[in-house]
Amino acid sequence: MRIGIMGLGRIGAFHAETLAGLDAVDSLVVTDPVAAAAATAAQRFGATAVDSPEAVFAAGVDGVVIAAATDAHPELILAAVKAGVPVFCEKPVARGVTESLEVLRAVADGGVEVHIGYNRRFDAGCAAARAAVVSGELGPLHTVRSTTLDPAPPPAAYVAASGGIFRDCAVHDFDIVRWVTGREVTEAYATGGNRGADYIRAAGDVDTASALLTLDDGTIAVISNSRHNARGYDVRLELHGMKDSVAVGLEDRLPLRSVEPGATFPAGTPHDFFMDRFADAYRAELTAFTEVVAGTPRPPCTASGGGAPPPLAVHGG
Repeated sequence: MRIGIMGLGRIGAFHAETLAGLDAVDSLVVTDPVAAAAATAAQRFGATAVDSPEAVFAAGVDGVVIAAATDAHPELILAAVKAGVPVFCEKPVARGVTESLEVLRAVADGGVEVHIGYNRRFDAGCAAARAAVVSGELGPLHTVRSTTLDPAPPPAAYVAASGGIFRDCAVHDFDIVRWVTGREVTEAYATGGNRGADYIRAAGDVDTASALLTLDDGTIAVISNSRHNARGYDVRLELHGMKDSVAVGLEDRLPLRSVEPGATFPAGTPHDFFMDRFADAYRAELTAFTEVVAGTPRPPCTASGGGAPPPLAVHGG
């Protein structure tokens, strides 16, 4: 099959490399507003570089991967739907709720499969945690904790266009809490602060944030995020139930140092980037998309499943 890629920044180039290594993918067609980025990707992966999204569709692609800036997501998703081409789009669907709902309505009427990129649904640990919830072995949940701590802030240009830490980082935590528990959020408290890079404050964003969520069955979920975790890339998920508790990410590459006397855990080299921590999940995610393109299963994360949650009572700290 022939796959188009729109956007060749950090994640787009990573997706191009992953797709180029999949047996189901015969060729790639790539585009980016920065022509040099498309040319570089074309050279690295044997792809065809074109100068616009319209040219990608004109090249006869079987599916498209959207890895452009957040503000471009709605327009590109709708263009793929209009062209009748299955689409994988990096999260989020759109910057705001209004745009997200507009896209969802168009997708619902379009008859085209749309897969939103929430890679943690394809992580083995997160899948095992969901299975533990579904089986009932944990009993009723009372507390969920989801953590994403980056080793260093992203570039200033990314921060300016990302929509902020809640939309480009915490969104993964919000999604995995909903997916693993099978519950929706009914109330949210949020707060944030700035202790590091000045350009994050200048962009109107925070570099450290937390959210306290109430789920529709009364479970409490705690979300923690930061752009500054010098020890490495830390992603964890804890589920505490009336019968048992489980954790995702509690392994030897956990970027945390114990100060307990005699403790040797964790003993491995810490994860240093999301592409390292979730390499297998990204490959599984894009493999699943190629299966969607081939006409087999429905996408595991549809536009409605990966879009805006129901309206919340939101309280700022």
